[in-house]
Amino acid sequence: MKRLPAALAAALLAAAARAQAPCPTPDDLTPEQLLGVWKAQLQGEWGDATVRLERNPDYAGSFRGTLERDTGRWQVAGDWDEGEFTLEESADGQHIAAAWEGEVVPGSCGREIRGTWTRDGETSGRNFVLRKQGR
Repeated sequence: MKRLPAALAAALLAAAARAQAPCPTPDDLTPEQLLGVWKAQLQGEWGDATVRLERNPDYAGSFRGTLERDTGRWQVAGDWDEGEFTLEESADGQHIAAAWEGEVVPGSCGREIRGTWTRDGETSGRNFVLRKQGR
């Protein structure tokens, strides 16, 4: 019986430590902190989409994954370098269809990225917002 209260106390302490963890600034973020599921919105192009980022085993410090929206599924690959988020999307895994360039919003704890999405061959882009889902 004494084990249950000790286990409960340990779980509560761990939850409190997570709740009090400092919010990383964009300069403190690592590529690993950007891994996970993101909700994507693109101005005037398509409705909500989902971006899944995972560690890229071929390139240290980079990520890859998928972009899913109402018109299909694309492969993505990118990185986080000196405060700049870059992502390239491709329908076939070889040819770049569009590029994402953005920055983490200060105060978002690395959970929101805003920038510009530009279709390959175009010079002007559209604003995008990525919001991290879950923990």
